[in-house]
Amino acid sequence: MTAQLIDGTALSRQIRAEVGRRAAALTARGHRPGLAVILVGDDPASAVYVRNKVKACADHGLHSVLECYGADLPEAELLTRIAALNADPAIHGVLVQMPLPRHISAQKVIAAIATAKDVDGFSVLSAGELTTGLPGLRPATPHGCMKMIESTGVPLRGKHAVVIGRSNTVGKPMALLLLQAHATVTVCHSATPDIGVFTRQADVVVAAVGRRNMLTADMVKPGAIVIDVGMNRIPDGEPGEGKLCGDVDFAGVSEVAGWISPVPGGVGPMTITMLLVNTLEAAEAAVQ
Repeated sequence: MTAQLIDGTALSRQIRAEVGRRAAALTARGHRPGLAVILVGDDPASAVYVRNKVKACADHGLHSVLECYGADLPEAELLTRIAALNADPAIHGVLVQMPLPRHISAQKVIAAIATAKDVDGFSVLSAGELTTGLPGLRPATPHGCMKMIESTGVPLRGKHAVVIGRSNTVGKPMALLLLQAHATVTVCHSATPDIGVFTRQADVVVAAVGRRNMLTADMVKPGAIVIDVGMNRIPDGEPGEGKLCGDVDFAGVSEVAGWISPVPGGVGPMTITMLLVNTLEAAEAAVQ
């Protein structure tokens, strides 16, 4: 069996086209969706992510504000700025790029963002909405993964899904979204003795641990849907050194799975796309 590719780049283009249409309609009514992005410090990877987010907004009719601060920015000043953005009617989404300098509490920063503008979906209130099934803004990466699974046309009701990883940003919300879709969900993690025992039974596997090639072909049920959230670089001295790769042994698993997402070109583009969707939906909710 050779797996069909779940092309996150192509799916992203489709969703972004719809975002552009809806943003144009909202702008025509005098309400242009707005996203504020805050970057603290000079982390090179964070700077790239922020630029990509701002560009995606510009390309699809959303207004964006990028605010860059030095790594010595006092925590109190950042919290004050977030409060001002919360009160700004032209801003519908507020995003603070992680990681933050060590003297700034990420928990305090996330909690300071108004729930209605929490386009990352990371706050305790946003997590509570997801847990209890209430409407709200969902974390972008798990939300994108769900769109990718939906694109296969395979219904999730009654299927067994295994999530590898239990982070607050991906693993836990991913499991909750799968539960909402009526899948039976198992969460595996670093303390799970034999992850393969569970993944070999799974109709869907979402790998999100940040460890290269941790999911191999012998761990996958024939025909399964495999979503690779991992983002790793091949170490120096190995074939393909420096290139991006995921948590899944793509070559091997592709021979067993029914569907598989690549790295790069899979979950990555979808994460930014769902951030745009969240900003748009926050704007639409604000002007109803």
